[in-house]
Amino acid sequence: MIDITPHDHALIKSHIILPRVLTAFERDIALINETLKTPGPYVDVIAEAQRKLTADLYEIRKQFRTRGIKVYEEVADNDGVTARYKCRGYESEKRIRWAFMAAEAGVLMRKYLGVSTDQYVDPSVPEWLQRDP
Repeated sequence: MIDITPHDHALIKSHIILPRVLTAFERDIALINETLKTPGPYVDVIAEAQRKLTADLYEIRKQFRTRGIKVYEEVADNDGVTARYKCRGYESEKRIRWAFMAAEAGVLMRKYLGVSTDQYVDPSVPEWLQRDP
């Protein structure tokens, strides 16, 4: 049996959550543009966060190729998201509940927006994702 490392699990978790954070940023930009009289500065901050997040997603995909990981299916239901993946030939799945995803997304949004996340640091997250953008 091939071992899937904690780093592999963290990459897969990030692969599931980060695109949803990106979608939340897109939704927030649309909402800010519709409701604020001077949305520019707020949109600029969120757009910079999106740029940093997109760079991290690129890095995750690069690590997937290097480490032999492929997420081949994601299924969302009322309780959460299940991702089915292959890691160096070994098939498995990872489930993330919506409550956990919401909490994790909130921390990641703060991180990418430049707000301190020291109180939320998860040691299972790879060092390069913990760094301040």
